[in-house]
Amino acid sequence: MSGCDCTPTVSDLKPYEEALELLLSHARPMQDRETLNLHEALGRVLAAPVKSGIDVPGWDNSAMDGYAVRVADIPAEGTRLSVSQRIPAGTAPQPLEPGTAARIFTGAPVPQGADAVIMQELTCQQGDEVIINTIPQTGANIRRRGEDIRQDAQIIAPGVRLLPQHLGLAASAGVGSLEVFRKPRVAVLASGDELLMPGQPLKPGMIYNSNIFTVAGMLRALGCEVIDLGQVADTLEATKEALTLAASQSDLVIASGGVSVGEEDHVKPAVEALGELNMWKVAIRPGKPVAFGHIGDTPFIGTPGNPVSLFVTFLLFARPFIRKLAGLSEVMPVTIEATAGFDWNKPDKRREFHRARLEKQEDGSDLVRVHPSRSSAVLSSTTWANGLVVLPENQTIEAGDKVQFMPFSELLS
Repeated sequence: MSGCDCTPTVSDLKPYEEALELLLSHARPMQDRETLNLHEALGRVLAAPVKSGIDVPGWDNSAMDGYAVRVADIPAEGTRLSVSQRIPAGTAPQPLEPGTAARIFTGAPVPQGADAVIMQELTCQQGDEVIINTIPQTGANIRRRGEDIRQDAQIIAPGVRLLPQHLGLAASAGVGSLEVFRKPRVAVLASGDELLMPGQPLKPGMIYNSNIFTVAGMLRALGCEVIDLGQVADTLEATKEALTLAASQSDLVIASGGVSVGEEDHVKPAVEALGELNMWKVAIRPGKPVAFGHIGDTPFIGTPGNPVSLFVTFLLFARPFIRKLAGLSEVMPVTIEATAGFDWNKPDKRREFHRARLEKQEDGSDLVRVHPSRSSAVLSSTTWANGLVVLPENQTIEAGDKVQFMPFSELLS
């Protein structure tokens, strides 16, 4: 009697770091650019450095409401000075007359001759005079010209995703439009005759297609334009046709399901027929059958069909690939060190990225708890969790040990 064991050993699988390095070596940053006004640029990736044409602030100005004075005119507390002018923001002051004070408001230009501003709470105005109840220091409460930004200085470097504060900074320097990279176009498709779209009556043996919504949602969170090619019939010809169409319309093709070794898994042979498969099977859990290759010149990422495996492999591999494709300078996720609030007595031979929660304790410390299920079909675990905990291969963990945690707040951006 003879048998055949075709199950790959861990040594046959590509290590996580090696797999990620391979993917990123094939990611070519976008070249297409467009110029957008500030109202349209939020969330886009900056393609060219932003420089300021002016000093910010453009003149010495008051940091608060009060009185602009000459320090030499105030030898002691209780000094009385006549108020010679009033300077609201947006007005051009006259030079400060010696022996006088100028009523000044936050942001208003400091008059020539003044070398300090005294906050109004330390003064008392009586008619046309003000009593100064402190001896000021030279330069007190004055924001100097160019203190924030110097003319011709670079204020925003290319390769960042533009946040509201970037737009405000550009506006403060008088920059009204920004050059950004075009959004990556990503075609997505799902394989499986058992899939139904939500809203349809559920039939025996069928399941609802959750993967397309998970993938499309994560792509939009990363700033991509999504091309939804829908569900592909479980035949080799239909898969080849769908992949060819997807590659012709996009910068990246992502397929969920069909990358394993079953008789109905046609994505892998279809990609090999249309181009090349550079990677298949990675030493991680969940998500071992994650694939990378090219359909013609268009890169392709194939994720497992199980919803948790798809979710995790997208975050680990598709996210950094897309961030590099989009022109971002920082592509790798941030991990934080935290304390395990669990025991892990049955480690896997593969590195595991398990759904977990980072919880703040009463003493202010952070503790990581893990979801009780290791199943790659329990999609509810991804909403219970707020990140992934990294569980090294062949390593037990006891409560109190230090672990690496990858927050979803970082991974989904």
